[in-house]
Order: sequence, then structure tokens, then C-alpha cells
Amino acid sequence: MNTFRRSTGAQHALRRLTGALLAVFAVASLSACGSNEARSLLGSIESGQVILGTKFDQPGLGVRTPEKDFQGVDTDVARYVVNYIADKKGWEEPALTWRETPSAQRETLINNGEVDMIAATYSISASRLRSVDFAGPYLVTHQALLVREDSKIQGLQDMGADTKLCSVTGSTPAQKIKDALPEVQLQEFDTYSACVEALSRGKVDAMTTDATILAGFAEQYEGQMRVVEMKQEDGSYWTNENYGIGMAKGQEEAVKLVNEALNEMHDSGEYARIMEANLGNAIAPGDKPAIGDLSFTEES
Repeated sequence: MNTFRRSTGAQHALRRLTGALLAVFAVASLSACGSNEARSLLGSIESGQVILGTKFDQPGLGVRTPEKDFQGVDTDVARYVVNYIADKKGWEEPALTWRETPSAQRETLINNGEVDMIAATYSISASRLRSVDFAGPYLVTHQALLVREDSKIQGLQDMGADTKLCSVTGSTPAQKIKDALPEVQLQEFDTYSACVEALSRGKVDAMTTDATILAGFAEQYEGQMRVVEMKQEDGSYWTNENYGIGMAKGQEEAVKLVNEALNEMHDSGEYARIMEANLGNAIAPGDKPAIGDLSFTEES
């Protein structure tokens, strides 16, 4: 009898422990699933905690300093937008957390709920609009080349089968080079800083991406590198890159408010100040884009 009671008690204890463990696993499973859900930008601003995606390695646009500060045009634009919305809604300015967002991972990071929004030289395109929503554009730039100061490359016509060209995996410029110059030896790197390092060491002949990004690197390597514009025979720019702010789909009010903030940023003169503070005279601010008009993404 005593043996039976001890056995029965042990069985009850085992069942209770098993039940408790199953409950813990169930909660953990639900939490893991929840972490993969897209975030609400307005909800995060109201809660006081916002996660912003940017680049960490693009001088003048988005860079993490040795002091772990975040500087550049994109980071200043993101701060302006978030604080404008908080003020508009009567909320306290939220705390900001920065997340590095490599070009090839931006849509995934948005849709997995790892960031609220991304301002990271993020060109608006029809293919990206199928995955995320965009506000903007807030800046229009053009694809260009970065070469060493002594390079003979003056334009597209100077690149051929023996040209080693680098860009970043998943970036718009890399894809456009593949389509237009299939004979060029395109080498793709994870980051722009790795690409420009290869250029400085003579491992590649040129680097291609947006002129704004290249201007920051040319200033960093002053006297060693120069920017080469890429133009058509008629003198028009080879591409137009429209930088926008990406966020998860289904946030109509958030997109509207971000566009409102971007309009105010331009109209108040704050955008010109941001450009000058971060890029100096390396590149002109340019005209105000048609913010909220994404008709340029319509595929023919």
C-alpha cells in the first residue's frame, strides 16, 4: 500500500511538472511567433520606443561612430520624421534604437518586425513596393562610379570585359549594372565599406552606387578617389534613385504622416541644413521631390 501511494504521488508530481513545462514551451512558442510580426510605427512612437533601420558604414549618410553615435543624412531625416509625428500627436519624443540594415535584408527586417521603419539610402522601386510601403521620396540622386584618382575611367564607355566593378549585394545599382553591362566583371560585397576598401587596395577598378553615397566616400578618401557621373548620350542621367522611408504594409495613417513630415522638412529649410551638415559641398541638395507621388514606379 505504501509503495502504491509513493508511486501514485510520484506520478502526480511528474504530470504536474510535465504540464508546467508544456505551458512554458507554449508561451515561448507564442512569443517567438509574435516577434515575427511587423511592427506598427505609430504604435511604437506612442509607446516611447522606436527601432530605426539605417546603414552603419556610409559616411555622410548613415554611419556609426566609434562613440556609437549615429550620424548622416538618413539618420537625421529619420529623427526629424519620428519627432515631428510625436509632436503632431502630442506624444513624448520616443527613445530611438538603431539597427543596421544591409541592402539585401531590408524588406525581411521590416516584415519580421525587427525595425519600425528604414531610412537607409532605400531606393523606392516597383518590386520593393510589393513587399513594403514607402513614404517619400525625400531625396533624388543618380547612379555613379567611384574610381581611384589616377583611373582612366571617365564614364560607362570606358568599362569592358576586363573591368572589375564592385557594388553591394541586393542593391538597385548592382542589378542595373548586371542588366546594362553583362560583360563587366561585377563583384558583389555585403557592405559599401568593404567595396570601397577593395577599390582602395586595387582589387577592383571601380565601385558603383548612388552619387550621394560615393560623395561621402570620396570626401573620406580625399585626393585619392573621385566620382564619375554616369550619363546617357543625350546628357541625361543614367538612372534616378528616389530615396524613401520603408515600413510594413497596412499603415496608411503612418505613411501619410511621414510624408507630411518630409514635406515640412523640405519647406522649412531643415532638409538643406541636414544635407550641408553631413555632406558639405560634395553634393547639392537638389530640388524638392514630389513627396507622396510614386508614379515613377509604374512598370511599362
